[in-house]
Amino acid sequence: MSSTKVSVLVAVYNAEKWLSRCLDSLLAQTHHDLQILCIDDASTDGSLALLRRYQQQDERVQVIALSENHGQAYARNQGLKQANGDYVCFLDADDWYSPDALEQAVSVFQQYDDTDCVLFDVDYVYPHRSELYAMPSFTSLTGQEAFRLSLDWTIHGVYMVRRQLHQRYPYDDTCRSYSDDNTTRLHYLASRSVRRCQGVYHYLQHSASVTHACDVRRFDFLRAGESMKRQLQALHMDADVMRLWETQRMLTLVDLYMFYHCHAHELPPGDAAYGLQELKRVWATIEPRLLIDGRTRKFGYRLMPTWTLFRLQEWLYFTLRGWMGKNR
Repeated sequence: MSSTKVSVLVAVYNAEKWLSRCLDSLLAQTHHDLQILCIDDASTDGSLALLRRYQQQDERVQVIALSENHGQAYARNQGLKQANGDYVCFLDADDWYSPDALEQAVSVFQQYDDTDCVLFDVDYVYPHRSELYAMPSFTSLTGQEAFRLSLDWTIHGVYMVRRQLHQRYPYDDTCRSYSDDNTTRLHYLASRSVRRCQGVYHYLQHSASVTHACDVRRFDFLRAGESMKRQLQALHMDADVMRLWETQRMLTLVDLYMFYHCHAHELPPGDAAYGLQELKRVWATIEPRLLIDGRTRKFGYRLMPTWTLFRLQEWLYFTLRGWMGKNR
């Protein structure tokens, strides 16, 4: 196992506060044969200087400094181009691995030759508690099974992957946020088998995260969904996969309408107007023939023949849910 190199992608943007813990967790790994690719995405704090110090202390740390900020997916791709490990994983600059995490993942790859992705256990770390990401118990999934379970994140997207597969499907950097989720799903779909290990990825939860902020970037979910559909079409995926994804796009549209319904008043007027425009634009692109009956037939989730009727449905649905305290 000691001769198996793992390349770790660490995208960094203004993460000086957490960066030492992140890098220390990599340098303390029980699996020592590492390439730690740190990509500074034009930070304005002391992150780059801190990375340089770690680079001087340990030759496994390599630093790539970008002159302009492009977002996490783009930054990771710059590191991926230089990755030379047998396997690749990522570590966000505010997160950290358990000491044996990489060893645990490599062990699964070496034990099962048909494995292309190995999921870590994910530990959500809150200010005063932590909570493991709840996944159904499984030993091995086919690529299509993993893809289906990733649509609603029944299984998460924190994993180690064979380098050749990752370089075949680099990060989707269509959007500054969320489009990198597409890459996870493509990796699963292209895998012979997907397994899990007991190594732990500690995922810090804090208000600075895009996923916890009331921000116009939430609407990037819509464009990310369109990008995924284009990629699936280019791969000539079968009708079942296309129906699954179109149905997921519809569910995402409704979910983002709830965000608009609940939080438009908190956004700058221009951002709120943009969000509504994006919702309308994407509504017009949904293909009814591809939607799977079931949830998309329920009130609140119907496509509706006109935008006015769709908006009326969403207003009624989320107003009623609000009265019952169910909107989040």
